[in-house]
Amino acid sequence: MGADQPPTAEGHLVPDVLRPGLALVLVGTAPSRISAAARAYYANPVNKFWRTLHEAGLTPRQLSPQEYPQVLDYGIGLTDVAKRHSGVDAALPGEAWQPDELRAKLRTYRPQIVAFTSKRGAAETLGLPTGRLPYGPQDTALEGAEVWVLPSTSPLGHNYFQLGPWQALGARVAEVREKLSER
Repeated sequence: MGADQPPTAEGHLVPDVLRPGLALVLVGTAPSRISAAARAYYANPVNKFWRTLHEAGLTPRQLSPQEYPQVLDYGIGLTDVAKRHSGVDAALPGEAWQPDELRAKLRTYRPQIVAFTSKRGAAETLGLPTGRLPYGPQDTALEGAEVWVLPSTSPLGHNYFQLGPWQALGARVAEVREKLSER
């Protein structure tokens, strides 16, 4: 694979939703078993992801999991750190994590902001323990993109969920979208 070519999608349980010029790429850890079966992002009906995107101002209406490709219409992309495995983070084998593949995608598509939808995905990619990753913007860039860490919308993380960091991201993405539209 050349440096200018998109990474292969072979074996992905849910396809990437990526293109150049995005304001934001949301990076999950791995699809849940429900999402893998549905071949759609955040398909578990009790996952708060799609409602949260709307409540944070990232989408003008609440999309359904099957409408996931439409996030491109709002300058948003979707991918995961573990594209070829499904299940809860703690049960994923070590080889599931593919941070180098994620980095290659980010170099190819050059989003303005990369936001991890859980601390575990960020930790695996950035090489930092989850305890050193506060929610919100981070002090480090990833392949030239601003980095954010967000509370998981998964039902397993219900007790830790906070809307505030998502709303802050929504405000930041609105600023980036405005700058991109001025180009």
